[in-house]
Amino acid sequence: MLKKRMKMSLILSLFAALFLVLGACSNANDENTENKDNTEKTEDKENMEGMDHGNMDHSSSEEVPEGLKEAKNPTYEVGSQAILETDHMEGMKGAKATIVGAYDTTVYTISYTPTTGGERVENHKWVIQEEIKDAGDDPLEPGAEVTVDAAHMEGMDGAKAEIDSAEEMTVYMVDYTPTTGGEEVKNHKWVTESELSPEK
Repeated sequence: MLKKRMKMSLILSLFAALFLVLGACSNANDENTENKDNTEKTEDKENMEGMDHGNMDHSSSEEVPEGLKEAKNPTYEVGSQAILETDHMEGMKGAKATIVGAYDTTVYTISYTPTTGGERVENHKWVIQEEIKDAGDDPLEPGAEVTVDAAHMEGMDGAKAEIDSAEEMTVYMVDYTPTTGGEEVKNHKWVTESELSPEK
């Protein structure tokens, strides 16, 4: 009887110790999750403040891909101003833009998985003919598998992508100040004609 009691007592003690350990692990996990959530929120906020649609570079070089032809009769001439009607990035829609380049090319939306890992990006706007590796001169068909030769966003350069849509049109490179405040964005690539409206 005494042996049974001692055995029972020992089992109960072990269970109590186990619950304490599990409770401590659970609290530590909760704290880790909370810390991780806070870190992620901070990172998300930082990305939102200086991003393009995820991790897109707002400002970029004024250099354009080799072989890109300037538009002969653009609706919005270089040096003119227009209003942005698109929201590729926070603070873009409604901002006043200065046209710094106008080019005739084939414009694509693409879906790709970043080379840095992470979720697949669907229907990214925009990549142009001259930013697709070994694209040649002929427009590519939707569904074509390509390699991206542009770094609009982190993990884009060198990524394997699928063409979602293709259209020949004029694209613009613009400077603008976000409506949410902050520094002027220089040489943003690209905006299409339908994403601009005349300055009122």
